[in-house]
Amino acid sequence: MNGSTAPSPWLPTAPCTPGRCAAHTEDGAGDPFERGAGARAERAALPLAVARLLAGTGTVLLGVLLAPIAGLLPVAARLALVRCWVRAVVRAFGVRVRHTGATGATPGPLLVVANHVSWLDIPIVAAVLPGRMVAKTEVRSWPVLGPLAALGGTVFVDRDRLKALPGTVRDVTGALSRGGRVIVFPEGSTWCGRARGRFRPAAFQSALDAGCAVLPLRIDYRPTGSAAYVGDDPLGASLWRVVTARRIVATVRTAAPLPSGRYPDRRALAAAAQQAVAHLDVVQRAVAKESANLPPLSVHQRDSSRPAAASSSRTPS
Repeated sequence: MNGSTAPSPWLPTAPCTPGRCAAHTEDGAGDPFERGAGARAERAALPLAVARLLAGTGTVLLGVLLAPIAGLLPVAARLALVRCWVRAVVRAFGVRVRHTGATGATPGPLLVVANHVSWLDIPIVAAVLPGRMVAKTEVRSWPVLGPLAALGGTVFVDRDRLKALPGTVRDVTGALSRGGRVIVFPEGSTWCGRARGRFRPAAFQSALDAGCAVLPLRIDYRPTGSAAYVGDDPLGASLWRVVTARRIVATVRTAAPLPSGRYPDRRALAAAAQQAVAHLDVVQRAVAKESANLPPLSVHQRDSSRPAAASSSRTPS
């Protein structure tokens, strides 16, 4: 994933490349969910892009400066503050976040697993479901994401050392056993969103050892190409692509929690979580296709179908 050095042969890789998968315009050919996206994937004006870049960077730096004070707060207050902060960061970079599904229905520890599309995934998931992230060690030194990850208590993984994996699993198990929430991207690499990888089972052993549930989560971006961070794409190029996009909408959808005790081993649990995330994509595409095929209501139809003293179910976008 994203870097100039050759990855270890055992690491998961994706076929996605910046040239094929990361761009401002996309025609959505063959995909009813993205058809017409090219018309909406226009670039923002240069002054707006620069303003977003400055605002986002400034918001990140503000959080870094206030981190020592935030560390003195109780855990609940600190998590609430971090959640507000990452929301402000994402918004400053010009990304809007939508969420569907319950986030607080499962009490106690929770292993959250999601597909992986972009560096944006980390602050976006933190804005919806704050918790400790699991990320590769290189993230710590990144100019924008590094401070975000460090302040959120990220568990950093040395992906080039296979022997370090059991230690990471123990760290995640410990966090879950203490009642925490941990977020993992089990594909092991970023995929552009049009395709997806297999969920690697290692992290799911932590859920089994801690006896906690697994919450499958799916992240989608529209337009997809502007947000995708794949292959050897430089972080700076991806960041500029994000701020120069006219508009990026990130949709986060959560499925029903999976009780880990119902599955015989980590591979079965990983397969069930992967299927749940894929099902969220199928449902969303079906809804989008059905909505695209509905004829627009005329003004007279809207007026006649609106009950008195009731709000309309269709609002202008």
